[in-house]
Amino acid sequence: MRTELEVPPESLFGPDNLPYGVFAPAGSAPRVGVRLGEYVIDLAVLLDDPVFAAPNLNAFLAQGPARWREVRDRIRESVGGEIDSAAVHHLDRVELRLPVRIGDYVDFYASIDHATNLGRLFRPDGDPLLPNWRHLPVGYHGRAGTVVVSGTEVARPCGQRRTESGTPDFGPSRRLDIEAELGFVIGVGSRLGVPVGIDEFAERVFGVALVNDWSARDIQAWEYQPLGPFVGKSFATSMSPWITPLAAFEAARIPLPEQSPEPLPYLRGTEHWGLDIDLTVAWNRQPVAYPPYARMYWSPAQMLAHLTSNGASTRTGDLYASGTISGPAPDQRGSFIELSWGGSRPVLVNDRQRTFLEDGDEVTITAQAPGPGTTRIGLGEVTGRIRPAAH
Repeated sequence: MRTELEVPPESLFGPDNLPYGVFAPAGSAPRVGVRLGEYVIDLAVLLDDPVFAAPNLNAFLAQGPARWREVRDRIRESVGGEIDSAAVHHLDRVELRLPVRIGDYVDFYASIDHATNLGRLFRPDGDPLLPNWRHLPVGYHGRAGTVVVSGTEVARPCGQRRTESGTPDFGPSRRLDIEAELGFVIGVGSRLGVPVGIDEFAERVFGVALVNDWSARDIQAWEYQPLGPFVGKSFATSMSPWITPLAAFEAARIPLPEQSPEPLPYLRGTEHWGLDIDLTVAWNRQPVAYPPYARMYWSPAQMLAHLTSNGASTRTGDLYASGTISGPAPDQRGSFIELSWGGSRPVLVNDRQRTFLEDGDEVTITAQAPGPGTTRIGLGEVTGRIRPAAH
């Protein structure tokens, strides 16, 4: 049997989007699909291609950009008419899985508004930005094994917390926070000892996913000097089940804001890889912040060039994220430490004054970007609910 899928023209998941994910129909093994409207299309069936009858996207991503373009063209042509009904699954009847097997995870700190806000909070009498910040994309290596798919509950982490006496105790984080971010998924890896040139970005990176890099601010504050984040960050990072290919963002590409001083030559590219993507953060289903990715100081191409500038290798499926996305307005801050200004200015959430996350709280991050003409494309969502610490 064959069927023709009708997608409303205002849908955020029309044929100009087609994000990739991994889904499991009831009683069946996971496999690769694309989202069209409120459906998931089984690519192994649609394209009669066994590379998609797999529990992750890695084998397909490793085939490279020419293959990515070919497959996208075939999908767009196929969904424009009747397709095999065996390839069609309703979104609400499948389980969505982590879309890639992640080998390495890196988190950056690329928003000048976020970095400035935290600098003012932590160093009120000094320069908000440290001397290196405008010269390189600051980042740290996270823990790939704790990247989880959207919908996975997040246990409140335990760790050392500084007490009023200046000495630590150990217990559940009291200042549990979010970080609204974009993640970039590497398709074609690079060799050890060979840096990735900044204009190789689109040949290496397959697509974009929403990320929430949860953060225990009290644990992090005690541990991060001198070596940076550790157990205050490594307990969980949530990722959307959908990876939107770079090809879907042609209408969203914009120049970066001015970078001063001019970056060093290895961070200067000929392509514009600023992205006009608008995020929304909802706390217990109430929207509380609207971070604009267009404000980001460092581009994902610059992040990748810096990540590999020392010869570090990358692999198919590696994930690197932008760091918290924030803008200059109070309602554009992509973390609750900023939104509540370190806990001193509570936020009204469902008629309650709130600062940091409590057990049972749920956070959902969504995003949209311009598509062709007057259309919009969606990046899906990344959701997580906090459960009590394990004792």
